[in-house]
Amino acid sequence: MRIAIDAMGGDHAPHEIVAGAVAGLDQLSPEDHLVLVGQQDRIRAELAKLGRAETDHRLTILHANDVIEMGDHPVDALRQKRDSSIGRMAKLAADGEVEAFISAGNTGACVAACQMKIRALKGISRPGIAVVIPSFGGPTVLCDVGANVAPKPHHLHQYALMCSVYAQHFFSLPHRPRVALLSIGEEDAKGNQLVKQVRSLLKNDPRLNFVGYVEGRTLLSGQADVVICDGFVGNVALKLIEGLAYGLVEMLTKEIAQENHQLAKGFEPILKNLWRKHDYSEYGGAPLLGVDGICIICHGSSDRRAIKNAVIVAKGMTSTNINQRIVEFVNAEIPSPSPK
Repeated sequence: MRIAIDAMGGDHAPHEIVAGAVAGLDQLSPEDHLVLVGQQDRIRAELAKLGRAETDHRLTILHANDVIEMGDHPVDALRQKRDSSIGRMAKLAADGEVEAFISAGNTGACVAACQMKIRALKGISRPGIAVVIPSFGGPTVLCDVGANVAPKPHHLHQYALMCSVYAQHFFSLPHRPRVALLSIGEEDAKGNQLVKQVRSLLKNDPRLNFVGYVEGRTLLSGQADVVICDGFVGNVALKLIEGLAYGLVEMLTKEIAQENHQLAKGFEPILKNLWRKHDYSEYGGAPLLGVDGICIICHGSSDRRAIKNAVIVAKGMTSTNINQRIVEFVNAEIPSPSPK
């Protein structure tokens, strides 16, 4: 398979991105191939630092002169910077020249490029970003976390269907994925108009194992395998979780060190393991579900470990034909209710 990587996207591009791509390539099969997209001279320089010649038959550089910055308006940037790495990758995917592509760059530009250049999966109106978050009861898929900040009820219904397939396959669940809707309370009457309309759709779809609402304090309880929300709420929730996890580990480290320096050394491996479980780098990136291709969107501050893991995630999603599974599930005939 062929995977394209945005060498210019992210806070640590191109150094960490290229290093992560090379590390990821070393984890793949001999027949797999990476296409590094971006400014050719800078990519070549990074490969040289790593001792990886451009003549490596498993690596290709595709020059793209323009870079979409994090602060750029997504659609305007794609139109004005016509030779951007993000735009070139989306075109490669649309033309079938790569099976997957990865970027730690401007999230909005990635989503917009997919919508402009790549067709949607059959039965899907808008794509959603599905991120795996660590909960106290195991991993949970949260969707959407930023692709669609003003969705309609049927968009969230489609996210629930797609994420059920995603969670079932990648978590190897022994049961049907439990799907919940993020709201301000667990009672049926709680929530705004959008949440109430979505609740009705999820509750009345027999394909879904809908378990009701979860609120902020129970989001990480592990009582659901999939949690659905709009992209604005999801993005806020995700960044709150990231900041809280980092802050708690830092605070514990400092408090233990101040209390007893020797004790801190003993706790060091425990704290490192705790952070690893809540570190976004471990999950590599989040798939943009709903497009006819594999698009992995990484954290803007991704390091080489995150990019390496994103390459592995892209390979796994492609080799297991996850999109075909989603299409079959979303478009399956809904069973008629049994007569009473």
